[in-house]
Formats: sequence, structure tokens, C-alpha cells
Amino acid sequence: MMEDLLYAQPGWMHVAIFFALGAALLMTVLGFVTYAILAERKVLGFMQMRTGPNRVGGRFGLLQTVADVFKLLIKEDTIPKLADRPLFILAPVIAFAPAFMVLATIPFSENMQFADLGVGLLYYVAISGISTIGILMGGWASNNKYSLLGGMRAAAQMISYEIPLVISVIGVILFAGSLNLNDIVRGQENIAYIFLTPIGFFVFLISSIAELNRTPFDLPEAESELVAGYHVEYSGFRWAFFMLTEYVYLFAMASLTTVLFLGGWMPIPFLGFIPGMLWFGVKFSLVVFFMIWIRGTLPRLRADQLMGFAWKVLLPLALLNIFVSAAVKELFL
Repeated sequence: MMEDLLYAQPGWMHVAIFFALGAALLMTVLGFVTYAILAERKVLGFMQMRTGPNRVGGRFGLLQTVADVFKLLIKEDTIPKLADRPLFILAPVIAFAPAFMVLATIPFSENMQFADLGVGLLYYVAISGISTIGILMGGWASNNKYSLLGGMRAAAQMISYEIPLVISVIGVILFAGSLNLNDIVRGQENIAYIFLTPIGFFVFLISSIAELNRTPFDLPEAESELVAGYHVEYSGFRWAFFMLTEYVYLFAMASLTTVLFLGGWMPIPFLGFIPGMLWFGVKFSLVVFFMIWIRGTLPRLRADQLMGFAWKVLLPLALLNIFVSAAVKELFL
């Protein structure tokens, strides 16, 4: 019956089904964001020998993030008098929408994916770049020198690190022979690509942290220099949209890393009885934990160090990875 609905002439039933599926994905992602923030605060607290949230929602603070979100939603939404009002209102939406759109192509298991595109990886890279416009727009429209500096930093950083990020996955494309994310996962049935292209994995992981504006690459929001960077003039639910964008991209980037380098839903050969969705969740959680671990360990880079690292270190490594991957494919596969 489901196949009949998919291949029949589009109608209101299709609209209702796709809307319901999209809403279900959104609720899942919002649940992840809620408890990823809590997990981050608890893990950072543990690393710094603190307790972390332990009041709202019992001794583990399970409802602390829910309380924080509720507080944001009831806060007054202020817009500076001299701000560019239309752009100021539109910027958080433009930043958030691509973060949710890219999730459509992520295969969470063999049978759970919203859009099986032949160029799924290209779609992800192209759509995710739009968020840079929203961040720059928010910094410009606020009519504040700190937010403008934050927006310019974000644009320079995200464009610079996107280049090694994209080049680093060419090795994966060489091995899989496809831009389809399902084909990439199936190509790792015998060996995960992290073992075939470790240089590409290193470059991709570091570049993805920079793309997320997370420590040690959080120059666009540097509190010690720019107060809060590009969203310094935002409050209430508009500020929450920018925070939501950051954590939805954390979900998306960790999922993409799992798909490209860790075998997605593919199990370890002698543990094939464990469901693929569970394998995906374990690998995904390890990537998220690593990004939290980095935040609790490394200090923020200077702006010159940040840009120099992208162009002088990651870009040459990404180019080297192409030749190494081609040699590995030619000699061993």
C-alpha cells in the first residue's frame, strides 16, 4: 500500500504523509538537541570536576534544558532601533533551514532515509553552505560593530574550512565510486573508509568542528572579544534559532561522519545480529562525544592561527589525501 501511495499521482494524501514524516524527524532532532546540550554540560562538568545541572528534573538535571528553552520562548523579543528589520528577522531562518534540509539525505539505516538522492553528498555540501549567508546577514543587520565582526569572521572561517572539508571526501568518493550516501555505506561492508583514508578522516573531522563554530574554532562567538559575536543583538526565540542551528548541524555533521568514514549502519562482521540502527547510534554518539571532549580540552585559537591552519595545514593534507587514496585504490583494491 505504501508503494502504491508513493508511485500514484501526487495528492493531498502524499502531502499529509510527507508532512507527518518531516514533523517526526523535526521532533527527533529537537529531542536530540535538548539532551545533547544537557549531555555536553554534564560531560564538561565531569571533565572540570563539577557536577553540572543537578536541580531541575532530579539529580541528573534531566529537565534543565527544557526549562532553559521555556525561558527563552517567553523572553521579550527585542529588535534594535537602527537594525535592518527585514534582514534581522530573516537571518535566523536562513541560518536554520539548511541545517534541517540536509538531514533528508542521511541514511540512518538501510531502510530509513527520507530522500535517496544520487548526488546526496553534493546536496549536503551545497545546501549547508547557505547557512553562512544567514549568519553574515544577522551580523550585518544588527548594526553593531561586534556582531558585524562576528559575522565577517564566521563567513571567512566557514568558507575557508569548507574547502578542505569538501576535498577531504574525494578519497571516499574514489573508493565508493558514487556520490550516493547509501552506496558509500554499502561500500564499507568489508572495511570502513576510516582505515583506507585516515588522512581524509582527520581533515574532515577537524574541518567539520570549524564549520560548526565549536571550540577551539569559536572565533565568531568569542565572548572574551566580541561579547557574543554575530548574534549579540538577538534575544528570545530568534537567539534560540541560532543555537538550534548549531546543534542541528552537530547532529547532521556527526551523522555524515558516521556515513562517510565509520560504515553507517554496517555492523562488525561477527556482530551482525545487532540492528543497523543501533550500530549507527553507537558510532554517531562516539563522534558527538569526541566533539564535546575537544570543547572541554582545547583553548580557543587566535584568528591568524585559525586561518593559517586551514590554508597551510588542512588544505595541503586534503590534497595529499587525494593522491594517497588513488594509490591505495590502484594498488590494493
